[in-house]
This record gives sequence, C-alpha cells and structure tokens, in this order.
Amino acid sequence: MPQKKKNIIEKIVKKDYNNELEKILEQKQFGENVKSTLLSILYKIEIAYKDLEIVKKDIESKEEYILNILEIIKNEINSIKIIKMSEQQNKIPNNKTYIINKEKKEIISYPIERKLLYAISKIGKKEKIIKDEYFVINETLSELINVGNNIDTVEPIRDFNGYSWTTITQEIESTDHNLVYQNLKMIIGYKFLNKWIKSREFLIDYFELFKYELEDRYGEENKDKIIDLISQISILLNIKFDNIKNEILMKINKETNEELEKIQDKEKFIEEVTKRKINIEKKIKYIDTTIRNKEELKNEYIKRNKKLPLEKKIFSMRVLSKVMEQEKEIYLKKLERLNKIINPQNFIKYKKELEQKHKYLKVLDMQDREEGLNKLKIELQKVFLEAIKINIDKAQTKQQIQKIIYDFRYYLLLPYNKEKTIQEIEELQEAIIEISKKIIKKAIKLKVIEKISNNERTNYEILKNIFYIRIIKLEDAYLKITKEKDKYYMQIFDENIFEENIEIIKPKELEIKLNKKISIWC
Repeated sequence: MPQKKKNIIEKIVKKDYNNELEKILEQKQFGENVKSTLLSILYKIEIAYKDLEIVKKDIESKEEYILNILEIIKNEINSIKIIKMSEQQNKIPNNKTYIINKEKKEIISYPIERKLLYAISKIGKKEKIIKDEYFVINETLSELINVGNNIDTVEPIRDFNGYSWTTITQEIESTDHNLVYQNLKMIIGYKFLNKWIKSREFLIDYFELFKYELEDRYGEENKDKIIDLISQISILLNIKFDNIKNEILMKINKETNEELEKIQDKEKFIEEVTKRKINIEKKIKYIDTTIRNKEELKNEYIKRNKKLPLEKKIFSMRVLSKVMEQEKEIYLKKLERLNKIINPQNFIKYKKELEQKHKYLKVLDMQDREEGLNKLKIELQKVFLEAIKINIDKAQTKQQIQKIIYDFRYYLLLPYNKEKTIQEIEELQEAIIEISKKIIKKAIKLKVIEKISNNERTNYEILKNIFYIRIIKLEDAYLKITKEKDKYYMQIFDENIFEENIEIIKPKELEIKLNKKISIWC
C-alpha cells in the first residue's frame, strides 16, 4: 500500500476512535480533566502501538486493543475521579495510586496516565477465571494471570513513545507477575489468553484447555512442570504483601496436612468420617426439633444471648430461626461432602485432591520464601526455554523463525527483577547460548538473516548481538565492525542512526572487512 494512502487511512481510523470515545464520554458524568486524560491516553496508544506490533509479533491488533478499552469504559465504569497528589484531604491511602470499586463501577486515580489505564484494565476483569473446583489456585492463579494482563495492557504507553522502545523497570507494577505472564503469552499465544481472561462462559473449563494446549505443543512432562511452577509461584505472590491471605492459606495448609495424614489409614479415616457424619446429623436433627417447637426455640434464644456480647445479641426468635436455618444449610453441605468422600468411587479422587493441594501449598513451609520464589522463577524460565527449543525445531518457514527471533529478543530484554534483565541471569546463560546458536543457524539456513562468515562460530559471535539491541525493526538493522587501537567494535544501527557500539573479540576466522556496512536481514 502506498505510504500516502496508508497515512490517510490511519488518520480516518484515529478520528473514528476519538469520535467513539467522545460518544461514550457524552453518556458519562466525567470531569473535563478525566475526558482530556482519556483522550491523551488514546492519542499515545495511536502513536505507540505500531512499534509495539513490530517488537511483539503475537499481539492483538490496535483495533482490538482500543475497542476493548472503550468497551470497559462504556460498560464497566460509571465514575472516574482524578485527584491531585497534593490534595491531602483526598489522598489515596496505603501509598496506592488508584482505587477501584467494582460494585459501584468507580475509579479514583492520581493524574498518572499509565496508572489510570491499569485501573481501567483491572476494573473490567472477573476476579476468578479458574473454576472453584481447582481449590486454592482458583484464586491465586487467577490473580497472577489477571495482574500480568493488566501490566501488559499498560505496555504501549509505558515503554513506547513513537520513536523508541525503553523499559523503565520501576514503572512496572510487578516484575514477577509480568515475567510469568509474558512466559505464558509467548508459549500459548495472546488469543488463547485473551479468550480465557475475557470469557463469560462458565461451562468452558479454560484451565483444562490450557493444560491440553501445553501438552499438545510441548509434551506431558513440560506441561506438568509449567502447571506446578506457575501454581506454586502464584501462591507465593498472592501472600507476598497480604498478611490476611497468608494466614488463610497457612490454615488451609495445616488442615490439608492433617487430613492427608489421617487418610493414609483408610479404615481409620472412614471410621472417623462416619463419627463426624453422626455428629452433624444430630446437629441437624436438633435444629429441626428446636425450630418446630416454640418453647425449645425460646430456650435456645435465651441460652445463646447469654453467651453473646451486646453488639452481637440476637434480636428476636424469628431472627434466631433464620440463623438456625442457615446453620442447617451449612451442616447439610458438610454432610453431603462427607458422604462423597467415603463413597469408594470418590475416596481415591479426594485423596488425589489433597495430595495436589499439598503439593502446591508446601511452598508455604519454606524458611526463606523470597529465595524460594526466586528458585521457582528460575525453574520456570528453564522450562520456558525448553519450550522455545521445541518451537525452533518445529519452525519451517521464514515467518516462523522471524517471530522466534523477535520473541527471543523481547524475552532476553524482559526485567527478571528490579535490577536485572533475563539476559543477565547467570543460571540461564547456558540455555540462552544454546538457543541463540540454534536460532542463528536456522535463520541463516532459511535465509532470514545474512551469513557473516562461512565459520559457524563467527556467525554466532557477531549475530548473537541482535538479541540484545532495542532497534525496533530488526529488518532495518545494519552492522559495521571497526577497530580502535587494539580493540574491535561492532556497531549496530538503523536508518534512524540509532547505534549500539559493542566491543567484540575478533575471531581469527573473521572474514568480513572493517568499516563496511552490512545488512543483517536478508
């Protein structure tokens, strides 16, 4: 398409987005500062997204991305209030930069565009995207994926400005959540994750589909490792800054361990469950008898109120009757659960569920949880890199290997923590070198990148540097080797004169001339 015609189309599309947002804003009671901030966010997305689409090959289109944001503003938000950070009377508590109220569909935010965009992304999500039957991780893994997606949503205006790509680690809400989410996005694809996160269809078990997709692409062993690692990581991240969640999960962990110990002796366990059933049945019978007998209900009312403090006293026998009906419902559910457990067909299933829960919750017993989290992250990266190897072996076309080059470059430049990127992590160096060599060898074979030398080692030593540069479009990259005194340098640059000057050790087999501009891409 001619550049002039393309620019005209882009202007029309941009105008349409602004008009759509204006129409939505007309229906909302937003202040002028909110409207101007939202229009500014949309403008920055328009400018930045074209570069994001180059750097990250497997992402939703700009149209999909913007329409999703507009849908959330239209359907999930009634009120947005932007307050100045200097307004002490309206200060957001606990050092937060925004507050959301999902019930009232309200957002309060400081005038920080990326934080407001994060809040918009967050308010548009379901709290749980994993079914309740996957107890424990149904909450923790849902949170991990949702938070990761929120961070990913902010990326266009956080890291891109229309001419450069810069990641400021301190502006990422959580490098841990972001790293795991980007791992999943690269190995499973944005389409699957988007469907999973946005789905309102409760009949589809996306977690099971996720496991099936992993096994189909990377094998059963890698699938099991990925599921176990992200589940354990999600639990540690869930409690990292929340003491209440920590206490809840610690209690569940203790109960799980006790139950698992009891269940080892099947006969003794069934005997104990039977006793618990009898006890519950007695309580249900007592409730039924008491509610039907006015005198007994009165005695129960007096007995309970004697034990309760003033603020918790039961106001009337009618209220007590409702309370006891609710208690009966709880007992009936417990009874139903116990009946299922001692059913021979369900006993093995129940034991497996306990063992699975124990496997995930055992991370809570770590003496140093921060160190434990780091070890789990490293292990996850090693499995992720195994998945990348599989993708390289499967790649048969130029487009497939081009995508892998971009994905691997993006991955190596991801923040591992607040101090280091993936490429700087010592424990991963061996795998990174092996994969770099595999990609370069296959890319040369498929005529994606130029062969620098007939010597494989020389090709690797020179071309590996494309994985460490932030030139947005690698197809526009050139290299030139220069010599200053006794040292050799490689310059990588594009048409915008963006340069990377990297010192190299000149291989003996180096056959290219000095100071010669060489295209990297075929």
